[in-house]
Amino acid sequence: MGPIAIPSVHGHKYFLNVVDDHSRHTWIFLMHSKSETRKLIQNFIIHVKNQFDKTIKSFRTDNGPEFNCVDMYNAYGIDHQRSCVETPQQNSVVERKHQCILNIT
Repeated sequence: MGPIAIPSVHGHKYFLNVVDDHSRHTWIFLMHSKSETRKLIQNFIIHVKNQFDKTIKSFRTDNGPEFNCVDMYNAYGIDHQRSCVETPQQNSVVERKHQCILNIT
């Protein structure tokens, strides 16, 4: 999500919002640029494996080019699901989380 109109104290203008479909647990990662997305996702996959002893089965994203990491998803055996263009209702849980986060901040 971003760029945000008013950057954070440390200059972050974007954020990556990851929501577990089952538990609705949410992780928010602040970013200076969208180019940080791939590394954050890779670190998140490793974090989930190490901390929860779970593997991510699928990753649902919008069609943003920052999520085009086919080789990484294949390496971890993750099914990458993309929502259709201009259909935020397909990512309704994440879209509602985005609105909640923006309203709080």
